[in-house]
Amino acid sequence: FGVNTGQLDLRLTINMNPSTQLAVLRDVVDSLAGQGIRKLVILNGHGGNDFRQMIRELQPRGDVFVCTLNWWQVVDAHAFFDEPGDHAGELETSVMMHIAPELVLPLSEAGDGAARRFALRGLREGWVWAPRQWTQVTRDTGTGNPAAATREKGERHFRAVTEKIANFLVELAAADVQNPYE
Repeated sequence: FGVNTGQLDLRLTINMNPSTQLAVLRDVVDSLAGQGIRKLVILNGHGGNDFRQMIRELQPRGDVFVCTLNWWQVVDAHAFFDEPGDHAGELETSVMMHIAPELVLPLSEAGDGAARRFALRGLREGWVWAPRQWTQVTRDTGTGNPAAATREKGERHFRAVTEKIANFLVELAAADVQNPYE
């Protein structure tokens, strides 16, 4: 589950509003602070979640250094995929073929990832943001063609992401988060 406000019209969608996520995150941070844990990394796995504003709200408390990362943005996807896609495209499908192949349907059953673009230029160009209503954007919520997905591509990408995150965690563990600037 996560923030799925753009998919509420799809059966079995479970939504957690951002305000609920903030309440949960605040409780997690308070629990960690009470145990003397001073660093927290949120490894985000869902595009609907945006923890940045929540972290901004929690930052002035200063008890725990909180940061977030989106796993799909850790490395340049174009170094691994011809057309990474956005949602259930080549990138996500390849990674799933690597980590949980039993959950991936045959590619012959997948959609082509065709998606309607926003009519407003600023939204199309990405400098204006608005949530997408998925059933108006795609036939099956997939945006990006998974046809070229392979387990091997997913493994290479997954290893690169894992290595980069691991290096960051080692660096963070040694860092003085009270003064994280050079």
